[in-house]
Amino acid sequence: ASGPAGELRLLRTAYRWQRRVSTLTAIGYFFTFLLLSAFAPSLMTRAVTGGLSFGLLIGVCQFPVTCLALYVYEHTARRRVDPLAHRLRRQGGTR
Repeated sequence: ASGPAGELRLLRTAYRWQRRVSTLTAIGYFFTFLLLSAFAPSLMTRAVTGGLSFGLLIGVCQFPVTCLALYVYEHTARRRVDPLAHRLRRQGGTR
């Protein structure tokens, strides 16, 4: 992909990949939680340790999974999207 059009296409592709992975990570986990709650109530009420049920455990894990999705978003922005955007800005002469 050479030239501004190719670089712009790479930037759009990188940004699209970044959005999809991060969004699907967070929403996919939550959707799985909802499906298990609706269709596997015996699994969700099963005790893992002490008074902690499996459903409560994976519900509490929603926060770290969301943080992971944010981390992946930021990491891919710094690694893929931002360098392409900076290069395009330099080529275009804008800052």
